Amino acid sequence: MSTPVILALTAGEPAGIGPELCLQLAAKARGVGVVLVASRELLQARADELGIQVQLHEWVPGTVPESRAGHLSVRHVAGCDSTIAGQLDTANSQYVLDTLTLAANGCLRGDFDGMVTAPVHKGVINDAGIGFSGHTEFLQALCGVDRVVMMLATDELRVALVTTHLPLQEVPAAITPQRLTQVSRILNADLKTFFGIEHPRILVAGLNPHAGEGGHLGREEIEVIEPTLETLRAEGLQLTGPLPADTLFTPHWLEEADAVLAMYHDQGLPVLKFQGFGRAVNVTLGLPIVRTSVDHGTALDLAGTGRADAGSLLTAIRVGERMARSRKAAQAGESL
Repeated sequence: MSTPVILALTAGEPAGIGPELCLQLAAKARGVGVVLVASRELLQARADELGIQVQLHEWVPGTVPESRAGHLSVRHVAGCDSTIAGQLDTANSQYVLDTLTLAANGCLRGDFDGMVTAPVHKGVINDAGIGFSGHTEFLQALCGVDRVVMMLATDELRVALVTTHLPLQEVPAAITPQRLTQVSRILNADLKTFFGIEHPRILVAGLNPHAGEGGHLGREEIEVIEPTLETLRAEGLQLTGPLPADTLFTPHWLEEADAVLAMYHDQGLPVLKFQGFGRAVNVTLGLPIVRTSVDHGTALDLAGTGRADAGSLLTAIRVGERMARSRKAAQAGESL
């Protein structure tokens, strides 16, 4: 019998669709243990508003979460002042961060095998006077790691990023040998640990059109990217590139790859989201914990309507469970 997996699920921005996506899990029995990390009052208010019949049970660490249809386990977090769908309230900002902190610390302690995050609203958190650039950076600081990697994935494609939320004009200077080395090593190691890929094959995009066209369209490939990849290949990493991005994202190349490493946010993610929006999951690599997330935002206009689609959340839970099981298997192998 397989070891049970318990995932913490943070409900995200109270005014957004996160709470109701979480409540949709009660529609049927679940094969994975999920604990909602959220305000119990928020969840009950949204359930009442949408006519969702659900029983919320307070979860105690060390116990098996509810998995029956119509039942959900909750780790209550206080401090949610407003539960009105679609209406942002800065007073809820600290509560949102408290849910992330509780879930991540629970993972670090071993209470949870991983965490899944519903969308937050960066703007309202910053409007509350709290500096916040995103889940990825917040969890990086909380876990005390030097570098993390954002990767979005569908069943057919995985795209990781060398740089994430930077203005385009700042990207070239940020692609340093040190950063590219760190990101490549993390991607390679975590594809092994969390996805069970023994020898990852990674395609690396160039920065410039046509990967620099031999230096005529930019020299970053010649001076930074290619020398760094050569050093990493000598370590045993299977890295192909730098390749022009418009060529890399074709079946000829992708069918022989386990992941793509893009240089910046809008180089790789539009392709992935076009290919699998609603079925994609955001994964943070480089953390000592499993973390997955939906591939969409808070959708304030849909909140409280009952029309939000839980497809991406279900995918994030499924991928989180697989990652947790893969890590357990890897750790068991190391202990032999």
